[in-house]
Amino acid sequence: MALDGIFLNSLIDNLKEYLINGKIDKINQPEKDEIILTIRNNRKNHKLLISASPRFSRMHLTNIPKENPLKAPLFTMVLRKYLLGGTILDVVQINGDRLIEIKISANDELGFNSKYSLIIEIMGRHSNISLVRERDNKVMECIKHITPDINTFRVLYPGTEYVYPPKSTKLNPYNFTLEEFKPFVNTLEELNENFFSNTFIGISKPLSKELYLENEENLSSIKDDSKLYYVLKNLFQNLKENVSFNIFIDENGNFKDFHCFKFKKEFSNFITYDSPSELIEDYFFKKDKQDRLHNKSNDLQRFLNTNIDRCKKKDKILNKTIEDCAQKEKFKVYGDLLTSYIYSIKEGEKSITLQNFYSVNLENITIPLNENKSPSQNVQLYYKKYNKMKKAEEEAFIQLEKNAHELEYLNSVLTNLLNIEDYGEIDEIKEELMDTGYLKFKKLKKSNHKKSKPLHFVSSDGIDIYVGKNNIQNDYLSLKFAKKNYLWLHTKDIPGSHVIVCTDKLIDNTIEEASVIAAYYSKAKSSSKVPVDYTFVKNLKKPANGKPGMVIYHTNWTLYTEPKDFPNLNIKQL
Repeated sequence: MALDGIFLNSLIDNLKEYLINGKIDKINQPEKDEIILTIRNNRKNHKLLISASPRFSRMHLTNIPKENPLKAPLFTMVLRKYLLGGTILDVVQINGDRLIEIKISANDELGFNSKYSLIIEIMGRHSNISLVRERDNKVMECIKHITPDINTFRVLYPGTEYVYPPKSTKLNPYNFTLEEFKPFVNTLEELNENFFSNTFIGISKPLSKELYLENEENLSSIKDDSKLYYVLKNLFQNLKENVSFNIFIDENGNFKDFHCFKFKKEFSNFITYDSPSELIEDYFFKKDKQDRLHNKSNDLQRFLNTNIDRCKKKDKILNKTIEDCAQKEKFKVYGDLLTSYIYSIKEGEKSITLQNFYSVNLENITIPLNENKSPSQNVQLYYKKYNKMKKAEEEAFIQLEKNAHELEYLNSVLTNLLNIEDYGEIDEIKEELMDTGYLKFKKLKKSNHKKSKPLHFVSSDGIDIYVGKNNIQNDYLSLKFAKKNYLWLHTKDIPGSHVIVCTDKLIDNTIEEASVIAAYYSKAKSSSKVPVDYTFVKNLKKPANGKPGMVIYHTNWTLYTEPKDFPNLNIKQL
């Protein structure tokens, strides 16, 4: 992901137009490592998202609403105390690195004007956001506390003096002299694709490779240090003046990378944006959201996987029981033969050979005996073994069927959990598991989240398509909402969502689009050629004591589809 110094430089140039001279109107912290500043400027509100996430640290303007916690975190309270009503004086990139300083002027608690710096370090797992008072360089608060136990070189917590991250020895691509450049060239054996990233700060390896491949012929012909210096100065100046915000995609439409420079050598397909904030929001929103949802639902996933493993283990045990019980008829034959020839059996015999009248060829068979038991007791022993195995086999078949339904249900819940799109849906799945007895009932924490609704799409033919997000919604759509003549779709023998097409006509294009949606919201989301069954709702039946989302049907059609086609569908989501 190319959120490097070069991209940040173009991002800051763009943000200055919206932020400088703006007043900080609101401060919220929707995530533990993320804040949103609402800035009023030129009679418009602009929301600035700043994230110190270990994987998706970034800063950009946002339009996506986010839920805030009922109780504001300490970092938010400190920011509100010192920065609310403050004016943004400048936004600066420090030394061309992934280090940004927002300079703010605000009145303190006594009414005196004070200046503060909100310093954002976009550095992977070392990312942080710190509020620093300018007059004494004191840290007022930071979103992540770094104590001497964590880092002996540099600490970050309230009351300490702010120390900038160690300065890189590399050159600033927009501000370097010939004298600074010569030592790097003197130690260089030959130009290669890592030349730019090894020499200049803020240049990621993907960008370094692209710049080298784009200018390889020109650079390799230059032997003079001074000439190379001026060529590079001109190259970086052109890069700064001719920015183009692009997300690079593969042939399936998946996001691969992004930058303010077109990677013509590496990628042939790209989406161009007018604003770097729009680009970052599109690129990171889905990745960041899925990562956070995964972390929040991790315990639930572990619980479901444990129960799924239990069901699989039980399946093996039951099948082994059925396999062992397959020899039960042998013991019945032994009992019948011993009963018929009981007067031929002598006390204390360890075995007896008798003619097997059940066999077509009437061959002899040797039957083991317990020498310490009487002939009648040996007969009863074999009948007991037979009856015990018969009952065990019958019960194993019953339990095997129940276990298969349970496994199917747990897999469907896990699939729904992996496809969730907001935090409230996690609570809905917890409630479902409480209702079905898998989780102990307990009162969930209060949330301002409203009950989610099924997904709603409109096909290219203008027909409504509804998709259940969990098994409760699946039951509602299939058994209550849908009319008897509506179409119903579901992946064949694969856990997934119920899809309802609000029409009684078999329109090929709409059915194909609905089948792609059904495959996409299933366990086979990343597979190809996924079978999808479709039938009329009137053919569905809820089995007795069936778990949520479980239906049976016998009349249906099946088609094969590609879930990967979902992003390219000509449908509209409402």
